[in-house]
Amino acid sequence: MPFLLQALVYLGAAVISVPIAKRLGLGSVLGYLIAGVVIGPFALSLVGEQTDVMKFAEFGVVILLFLIGLEVQPSTLWDMRKAIFGFGGAQVVGTSAAIAGVSMLLGLPWQTALAVGMVLAMSSTAIVLQTLDEKGLRQGPVGRAAFGILLLQDLAVIPMFALLPTLATIAPPVHAEAGGHGGASLVTHLPPWAQGLAVFVAVGAVVGGGRYLVRPIFRFIAEARLREIFTAAALLIVVGVASIMQTVGLSPALGAFLAGVVLAESEFRRELETDIEPFRGLLLGLFFITVGAGIDLKLVASQPLTLIGLVLGLMVLKFAVMFGLARLFGAPARGAAAVATALAQGGEFAFVLLSFTVGAGVIGATLAALLTAAVAVSMALTPVAMILYERIAQALDAAIPKQVPETGDFADSEPDIIIAGFGRFGQITGRLLTANGFRSTVLDSDIEQIDLLRRFGRRVHYGDATRMDLLRAAGIERARMLIVALDDREKTVELVETARKAFPELVILARAWDRRHAYDLLANGADAVERETFEAALALGTTALQKLGYRAHRAHRAAGIFRRHDRKSFEDLRPVWGQEEAYILASRDAAQTMDKLLTADLARLRPGDGAGAWDTASLDEELKERAEREAARRENAK
Repeated sequence: MPFLLQALVYLGAAVISVPIAKRLGLGSVLGYLIAGVVIGPFALSLVGEQTDVMKFAEFGVVILLFLIGLEVQPSTLWDMRKAIFGFGGAQVVGTSAAIAGVSMLLGLPWQTALAVGMVLAMSSTAIVLQTLDEKGLRQGPVGRAAFGILLLQDLAVIPMFALLPTLATIAPPVHAEAGGHGGASLVTHLPPWAQGLAVFVAVGAVVGGGRYLVRPIFRFIAEARLREIFTAAALLIVVGVASIMQTVGLSPALGAFLAGVVLAESEFRRELETDIEPFRGLLLGLFFITVGAGIDLKLVASQPLTLIGLVLGLMVLKFAVMFGLARLFGAPARGAAAVATALAQGGEFAFVLLSFTVGAGVIGATLAALLTAAVAVSMALTPVAMILYERIAQALDAAIPKQVPETGDFADSEPDIIIAGFGRFGQITGRLLTANGFRSTVLDSDIEQIDLLRRFGRRVHYGDATRMDLLRAAGIERARMLIVALDDREKTVELVETARKAFPELVILARAWDRRHAYDLLANGADAVERETFEAALALGTTALQKLGYRAHRAHRAAGIFRRHDRKSFEDLRPVWGQEEAYILASRDAAQTMDKLLTADLARLRPGDGAGAWDTASLDEELKERAEREAARRENAK
């Protein structure tokens, strides 16, 4: 098939399937896999053999590991040694042993069973990390544990290539491939000590080159100010390191990760991430499509029960082993289940290892084909398993009542203020009022936030502040003020409206999301509102003015002028709030008027020439004159 036509099919399949999968809540990875199944040689057969494309697409995993390495500084890697060598090593050994034991019970010789155990102990780096990214779990404890295991698995591939040939029980095919990792190694036929020396030299070259050679090269290229050459140089580093590692029989992905770690403290780190990130997304998507295309639907149809048994058995067994190990290493039940679910599939290296074992006479071709299909199907089921895990966890949360504080046990039944919502906004307001001697009662409905705050010594009561009986129990009838700082926009309006009707004399202050929300709150009875981001944005703008050369008093005065004009505009537009067309027209007119007024007011604050300009010299002279007048006044007073 012509290259352009093949590229058209792959890109078209991705563009159609991934948005649909995301819209259905299935995630992009499952969308890519489904697209691969549909266009693959065992379904519509739109792309022919995917083997050549797979070799190219596997480079996406290499780039992924390089980018991860850029995020992991050597000190961080040392801090993760327990997760990598402890948890990760235990996972590889434990899973290999468990799968080998089950394989022997099914009648396989111990040599073949052990080989199958080592092959299936691998998990998919690309699918796991991409899925955790989409779920927002990459940077938390679950993501760190999963990453440690995946990194150790990459390391474990090296001794596996040395050990697997010793388990051979059948004659290898005549045209067996001698190399590993998808290609031949130049050191395969060297004695063991020479292979070890070659590995040591290769790793030393990557570390030393990254530290002492790459930085000057990047600095030289950066001075040329050619963005495309910098991108080409970044890709050259990744491809070069991957080639060096493959030459000495190591994992290209592992070498790319090592190069990323070496460059993690480089001043070019962010530029490298920005330039390479688009290639990572495209190549990983292509990799997932080729995995889907590699699922042999004919084999699935001919042995459905066997394949289903293999896939479910593999995923359940790996889940059980990893869940037990995670609990043994101190992980909570929820985190252990998340890690075990994410890593329960087979991995990319399983395809390479299976091909290698067939060539070495360790596993027969028929069994290898069945295991290849099982690994591919398990990879495709990983996003589904994560969705299922999340729904089960949510169901358990709903079924098991949480231990919450008693809502009616209020130590102070006569507070000055009741604060509804004690998140990042309510805490600042509450601390300011408490520091000035006012008694406050705090209500929040987020039990995790309450537990965290109580660890810091904050007294927060659990409850839905929109409930009138809870407000009465908290002492709202005797309170002077209600401050509404809820995260929910609709509940904020509901609480303001309910409290105003029940307590007409109560002062109600509310947090607003934006100007529209502020108008809505005022219309429902709030005495005053504060847009949650307005003052913070204004403070940042004040800092920006100072960094741009304004003196502090100039910057603060400019911010004050802006604040005054904005609040006047807010009040002027309030009468037409709710009349969409009238509000839009009035808002546009007000914006133009305010821009002119603001420009005129700020003109004398801005350094420059011409009428109305107030430069630094004249400002200093006026300040000096004021100081002299003040000194003369004091002298006369004496």
